Amino acid sequence: MMLRLLLAAPIAALAAPAHAATGEAVNPWVALAYLVSGVFFILALRGLSSPATSRTGNRFGMIGMLIAVVTTLVTHDIANIVEILIAIAVGGAIGLVIARRIAMTSMPELVAAFHSLVGLAAVLVGWAAYLNPGAFGLLVGDSIGAVSKVEMGLGIAIGAITFSGSVIAFAKLSGRMSGSPILLPARHLINLGTLAAIIVLTALFAMAGPAETMPLIIALTVLAFLIGFLLIIPIGGADMPVVVSMLNSYSGWAAAAMGFTLGNTAMIITGALVGSSGAILSYIMCRAMNRSFISVIAGGFGADDSSSGGEAKEQRPYKQGSAADAAFMLEQAEKVIIIPGYGMAVAQAQHALREMADMLEEKGVEVKYAIHPVAGRMPGHMNVLLAEAQVPYENVFELEDINSEFSQADVAFIIGANDVVNPAAKTDKSSPIYGMPVFDVDKAKQVFFIKRSMGGVGYAGVDNDVFYMDQTMMLLSDAKKMVEEIVKALD
Repeated sequence: MMLRLLLAAPIAALAAPAHAATGEAVNPWVALAYLVSGVFFILALRGLSSPATSRTGNRFGMIGMLIAVVTTLVTHDIANIVEILIAIAVGGAIGLVIARRIAMTSMPELVAAFHSLVGLAAVLVGWAAYLNPGAFGLLVGDSIGAVSKVEMGLGIAIGAITFSGSVIAFAKLSGRMSGSPILLPARHLINLGTLAAIIVLTALFAMAGPAETMPLIIALTVLAFLIGFLLIIPIGGADMPVVVSMLNSYSGWAAAAMGFTLGNTAMIITGALVGSSGAILSYIMCRAMNRSFISVIAGGFGADDSSSGGEAKEQRPYKQGSAADAAFMLEQAEKVIIIPGYGMAVAQAQHALREMADMLEEKGVEVKYAIHPVAGRMPGHMNVLLAEAQVPYENVFELEDINSEFSQADVAFIIGANDVVNPAAKTDKSSPIYGMPVFDVDKAKQVFFIKRSMGGVGYAGVDNDVFYMDQTMMLLSDAKKMVEEIVKALD
């Protein structure tokens, strides 16, 4: 995810096509530099296929982007180099301040916000090319070529969808908007009609004469901004990690379309890599959640008013324990499986959790970490947190690799997770998370469940029967504080 952000962010910096204004052939050294940067991007994706090589992969991505941006700046012939460097400095300073201040708990909404900027950049680049086609080498006679208009229209449309969709995703992830689906009447018909209108407007824009294009491109842009909102508001909180990945893919395709418009090889390569990798990740996550890929990208096509989540169920009896109780039973265990969730991120409890796991391993207890594909608020959220705490990669397992081991586990230690362990996904057809594969924590001999209080529900808005199981002990406290108390009791 972080690499795709790295690749997607500098669209504007690559937007100046070398020699476009003069119509000259591209310098072979420029083409070679872009090719080398593309190779580095591919090596970066290869490196990110494993946590052990992810840092190397990120470095490859940074080198590739540096080569691409420097090559474009050196060979540009549109804007003043000083103005560009000032813009880069201002943007870089803003990004640095935001990155240093942002907490890991706010990383998902930051990712969504960055995606919106990528989409907006694609829209602005497309409009710049439309308003000044001569400088971009797009004129065929006295008008823009039809093929260039199609590429331009698609780039603007996808960029606008990415922007407005990412704004809604940011609002939902940051709590500024309800995480429950917002279901408009006749939304499917509205969405399909709007998408059809965008396609028709793109075709008309490509065929129109110079004097007729302005109203068409304005209408296309407005409708694309609108459909971005309409596609994301019906999607519920449980599906937001897929939405983040999907919007990331959209930003890549917008960049690729702009690359074709401007004749910039680096943008085409970068956009294609971002778009394809984001689409593949979205598909994998949909399979992991038992969701229809088409349903999600169509704006929750399968959702209805009965599946929008609900309030917590009427309070039922549960068992509450203390840190001392948990420490005693953890010491007696032979195998412990830890399931982290967003609550761990909120409490910043990953370092204390690592310390607890180390102490248990010193006492001869086998400790493993179970990561659900959609745990947290974005793909890989829990993996990043555990890596930050230097949890060994070999101790971290995906759902399909560890779910069968819960029946042999003495303790399932749930810290801040909820929906990903909720058995309603397997039993309640009216639940908004029905069909999503979840961890079989009910098969463990003992379950410890850390959450702040019994009053809250998961992000999908449904209660969890695990709270009330006979073998469950609720540890009601801030996650970091509770784990630190367990560590003290283990010492």
